[in-house]
Amino acid sequence: MLDIAAELHRWCEEGRDFAVATVVSVGGSAPRQPGAALAVDAEGTAVGSVSGGCVEGAVYELCQEALSTGETVRETFGYSDEDAFAVGLTCGGVIDVLVTPVPAADRRVRPVLAAAASAAADGRTTALARIVDGPPELLGGALLVRPDGGWDGTLGGHPELDRTAAAEARALLDAGRTATVVIGAEGSRCGQPVTLLAEASVEPPRMIVFGAVDFAGSLVRIGKFLNYHVTVCDARPVFATALRFPDADEVVVDWPHRYLEKTEVDARTVLCVLTHDAKFDVPLLERALRLPVAYVGAMGSARTHRDRLRRLREAGVGEPELALLRSPIGLDLGARTPEETALSIAGEIVANRRGGSGTPLTGARTPIHHDTRAASDRIGSVA
Repeated sequence: MLDIAAELHRWCEEGRDFAVATVVSVGGSAPRQPGAALAVDAEGTAVGSVSGGCVEGAVYELCQEALSTGETVRETFGYSDEDAFAVGLTCGGVIDVLVTPVPAADRRVRPVLAAAASAAADGRTTALARIVDGPPELLGGALLVRPDGGWDGTLGGHPELDRTAAAEARALLDAGRTATVVIGAEGSRCGQPVTLLAEASVEPPRMIVFGAVDFAGSLVRIGKFLNYHVTVCDARPVFATALRFPDADEVVVDWPHRYLEKTEVDARTVLCVLTHDAKFDVPLLERALRLPVAYVGAMGSARTHRDRLRRLREAGVGEPELALLRSPIGLDLGARTPEETALSIAGEIVANRRGGSGTPLTGARTPIHHDTRAASDRIGSVA
């Protein structure tokens, strides 16, 4: 639901009645992941998507029905070979969707959803935890969980359920992940297990582009398109200017390795080294390859890469760290222009983040949608 937070925040501010449908589980080649949402207001206006188009019409009708009945429902959509005209996912996957009415007069769930939408729209770190499977009277109950572990709202059951759910949601928030969690009957205190969907809204991951070169401008633009907070860093003040990189969130004049030593990075950060100058690259990469970041790539030819590896080994960088370096940077697209090169780099970053192979899908025997949790686990283990 937090993927449409800005629109829902506006609707709450305007006092609109609406219903929101949220993907709570997926199977097979589903087009959207848990947390993806479609909302419909009382006037019939719709925002968001749960399937990329396959079942939007049916979910739209469910939202309108929920606004009429006031009931929260859970519906499964899949592909049926027996009836080619049945509502379902043409991609062959299965999704479960939770549809919750959110009238302006509601005093239980609405305030929690409104606060979560406001926080996410403002870019504040927060988690929204909702019961998506369990006793009917608890279905749709929501908590707003803060980074310090505190929470607002109630799931409507025993206080122990709120405490357990808040702890689970905070753990996922710390990891920046959206996922479902099953709380056992003992923890739920309602006589049966409940399933919780915890959506994490965190600050955008960082992309740091080292080198204020021509290629950097295109990479900054595609980085912003991928929702990164993009920084450009270069030691040369004549090149590192906001005028040359108007799309960057910040432009820093500093030696790259010195800036990297004092700035904050995490397991989602990507570092793109475009300087291909040994006096900048070697001290920078010597530090970058020892940090717990998601991606380190460096521009340069195969010959430059071999020379770079030699210099890094002489600087004491070990083989396990060198194995993390993506160089020459990017996927083999035959790129020539700065825009094509930026696309090549972005493609490798996405493949690394999502566990993709980077090979053409035509004729491939690999899934279109990879297991993003497995990919993030791999990134964490490498880092």
